[in-house]
Amino acid sequence: MKRYQGGIVLKALNALFFLLLLFVAQPGIAQIKLDFGDDQYKPVRGQTGKDVVWIATNDDLVTKMLKTAQVGPSDLLYDLGAGDGAIAIAAAKDFGARAIGIEYNPKLAALAQRNAERAGVADKVKIISGDLFKEDFSKASVVTLYLLPELNLQLRPILLKMKPGTRIVSNTFDMVDWEPDVEIDQPGKAFFWIVPADVAGVWALEHFDPQLKASLSLSQRFQHIGGSLTIGDKTQPLLNPRLTGDQLQFSYIDQDNLLRVVHATINGSTMKGGSKGAITQIDFSGVRR
Repeated sequence: MKRYQGGIVLKALNALFFLLLLFVAQPGIAQIKLDFGDDQYKPVRGQTGKDVVWIATNDDLVTKMLKTAQVGPSDLLYDLGAGDGAIAIAAAKDFGARAIGIEYNPKLAALAQRNAERAGVADKVKIISGDLFKEDFSKASVVTLYLLPELNLQLRPILLKMKPGTRIVSNTFDMVDWEPDVEIDQPGKAFFWIVPADVAGVWALEHFDPQLKASLSLSQRFQHIGGSLTIGDKTQPLLNPRLTGDQLQFSYIDQDNLLRVVHATINGSTMKGGSKGAITQIDFSGVRR
């Protein structure tokens, strides 16, 4: 079965730059073939589209992106700017996921759907001809994209409102001050994020301490968090606070001067979790004030 190279779109004025980037700045990438399409439609590498031009992604990088996102059979992947359908097809064929591609060019979208049929995954892959800023991809568990920095920034508020834990992978370009959770360096360059829950604010904690009232104050910048824990009349900074999707973790020193580790799951303005010490574990809940 023929394996289809990854397709994507890039802005026309930057096409030459990216061709040089692929062939010169990243010599470790395997040679990219230049024959695309079928007898009904043959896209041309570098052809212009809506705000962007189409350039193919190396197969090895497609695989690395999908592996980094831990794509699996339970996932629904949306590929924004699906091109010839390679990422959506690879997600279905190699990782068992369902995939939906959004491609502005209707001829390219139709080609991508035919490619899915030829790859034997038409039952798992659907290609939509549409505008990625108008289509609804909020149900995705994984989003892949290969867009220019300014388009990434336009998409960023939409991505950050998606369900916490949604995985995002961007080929070549980052999200500026939203630092990636993982950088992929070989082959090529890509960036991976996990959408963080909104946790900023003051949380009233129930049953956190057997005798004293407790509250949690959290500050947040994307997935990076900090804050303090107040138990009774004593306040202390959080130790090693971490936020991964909807999973919150931090440590603190209890009244017996012992280290306790807290894990909690965030659900909107509520949380449930446990505080674990060397011997005991206390289950608690919390509500944002």
